[in-house]
Amino acid sequence: MAGPLSGYRILDLTSMVSGPLAAQMLGDQGADVVKVESPSGDHARRVATRRGGFSAAYLNNNRNKRSVVLNFKDQGDLERFYRLAETADIVLQNYRPGVAERIGVGYEHIKTINAKIIYGSIAGFGFDGPLAQKPVFDPLIQAVSGLTTIQGGSDQVRPRLIRTILPDKLTGIQMSQALTAALLHRERTGEGQHVKVSMLDTVLYFIWSSDMGGHTFVGDEMAVEEAQSWIDLIYETRSGHMSVAVMQDKEWRGFLVAADREDVLSDPRFQTAEAREQYKNERLALIQDVLITNTTEYWLEILEKNQVPCAPVLTRTEIRQHPQVLANDVLVEVDHPQAGTLRQVKNPAQFSKTVCEQQRYAPALGEHTEQVFAELGDG
Repeated sequence: MAGPLSGYRILDLTSMVSGPLAAQMLGDQGADVVKVESPSGDHARRVATRRGGFSAAYLNNNRNKRSVVLNFKDQGDLERFYRLAETADIVLQNYRPGVAERIGVGYEHIKTINAKIIYGSIAGFGFDGPLAQKPVFDPLIQAVSGLTTIQGGSDQVRPRLIRTILPDKLTGIQMSQALTAALLHRERTGEGQHVKVSMLDTVLYFIWSSDMGGHTFVGDEMAVEEAQSWIDLIYETRSGHMSVAVMQDKEWRGFLVAADREDVLSDPRFQTAEAREQYKNERLALIQDVLITNTTEYWLEILEKNQVPCAPVLTRTEIRQHPQVLANDVLVEVDHPQAGTLRQVKNPAQFSKTVCEQQRYAPALGEHTEQVFAELGDG
């Protein structure tokens, strides 16, 4: 059964993570994604953690695509791309602002070839402004967006990076959603359009829903943000670490009953949610003092019996072996002709009518050049 985007063609001119991930998500959902690479190929092909000539980073962001090689410095190859663009629904690029226009594949030119094209542009800091032309890497976006001070805990402590490339991946997800929305608009109106997404804007959108309360009410902004608590809600136990989320009165009572600390129920500092927030450091210290007395396995069992939300802290090895991950059937093993058997994760969206299955492994550089252009009638 074909995926929900079956019949749509995407030309993926992107490299590294944000753009390739966006295009992969569309490919996972059935679109025909043609990855258009320069003769040197996507830089992600050359990073570490490799087998059989393929990097894990490339394999995990470029499945369900076909690869063609075109040199945009060559007028003949540029003309071939234009013929390919005539057949496309979406063109996606993440060049630095102005580069696509300079090399002849910008939106204004492509829409003269295909008036209904949906053209996606990804930028780092933005498309205009003082930082627009800066080289962009994920840590720089984390720094400018405020994500590092949020991760650090407050404005008074050392900022910290989130140790995964969150802005890159968020931007890919944001762009894939925006392109799908543009397709829906075109289905209704027949109009193509230019969709622009910056990494900086994406992270600001992401953090505003939960981390910018002190800057929501105009005129009452907080000049300095303080840490929400002295602990990041990961508690040490006798055998490792776990997370416990005690929010409502019933959960607080359940925790104290499980811990055999019902004497604390009468403590005025903890009798209401407001009071528990006011005395959060004392509350969190009490929870930590309790949990350190026994193992994670013990506390998971007894807290769950008392309906207290809790979970173990898993390593990356433990994640793929956890019963819930296995029950979700989200990890799959696929055979790649050069890289061998790969473990990958399915697209998380599940469709009841249009089942999405992996159709193609991440391609070798230029693997499908002849095939794709033969479909256009090139000999």
